[in-house]
Amino acid sequence: MRRLRLVFDNYTLILIAVVITATLVPARGAGAVFFEWATTLAIGLLFFFHGAKLSRQAIINGIMHWRLHLLVFVFTFIIFPLIGWALKPVLVPLLGLPLFVGMLYLCALPGTVQSAIAFTAIARGNVPAAICSASAISLLGIVLTPLLLQLLLDTNTASATGSVSILDAILNISAQLLLPFVVGHLLRPWIGAWIDRNQSWLKNIDQSSILLVVYTAFSASVVGGLWDAVPPATLVTLTLVCCVLLAVVLVATTWMARALGFNKEDEITIVFCGSKKSMATGVPMAQVLFTATAIGPALLPLIIYHQIQLMVCAVMAQQYARRGESPAGVSAAQ
Repeated sequence: MRRLRLVFDNYTLILIAVVITATLVPARGAGAVFFEWATTLAIGLLFFFHGAKLSRQAIINGIMHWRLHLLVFVFTFIIFPLIGWALKPVLVPLLGLPLFVGMLYLCALPGTVQSAIAFTAIARGNVPAAICSASAISLLGIVLTPLLLQLLLDTNTASATGSVSILDAILNISAQLLLPFVVGHLLRPWIGAWIDRNQSWLKNIDQSSILLVVYTAFSASVVGGLWDAVPPATLVTLTLVCCVLLAVVLVATTWMARALGFNKEDEITIVFCGSKKSMATGVPMAQVLFTATAIGPALLPLIIYHQIQLMVCAVMAQQYARRGESPAGVSAAQ
């Protein structure tokens, strides 16, 4: 547990350092072109490995728990977007239109895969269901996130913030994310054992890919005047809004899981899978959905929310793991 939290803490610091680097030394000209090509390759590699990691047995083990998966789906793609849309009269005056669009984008994204499963395992939840639910939600988001964003944004807002055609977005996202994922999964019978043996260092490829995309995206936005449009006071307000959003969803997922009679293991899975939002999917998808000048404000809420969710969920996982535990049980869970 300490090691997992240390990784997250270090990664958070590295991510902040990347944003600062992009602010001080943004990629320009030929450098920007190089990083765009490198980003495209890194994203393809990232989703190729994601597909190769997902075993057929994990799908079979979790797929029958349909009530749990349905509730996670409802929170991810219905309740989250409705919260963002309903808060428009409050968020637009507080944050401005570009950051409000970023909040809508955050609300429309699928949940995380790796950290949702990791926290579920630490908290002694239903891990097979978490694997199935998080993986399915991630794939559905490739199509549903652009559709939801189109529904949530009116025409004037979409044009003002630089979002692109819905059909083009789905086709581009499918080519960049879904195709490598499918190829990786189809090749799992030949490379799956190697993937499983080397997950400890392959994780570095995941994290490095995200860092590369963040640097490229923020470089373009900084050149376009991102920090002129987002003063420090607005940044603090955005952080508070993300904290409130996470608190509301955590309370709602916990209450709903208990009200519908799920056991504690399933409750843990619902809370950790239904409250998270994915940078691994959200950052590369934003490359397709938004123009260079709009991508920074679109990603800023996601970056802030993602770090908050990791810190809060690390504490929650510890609390869940302590319930009625014996020393042997703790050792087995970790």
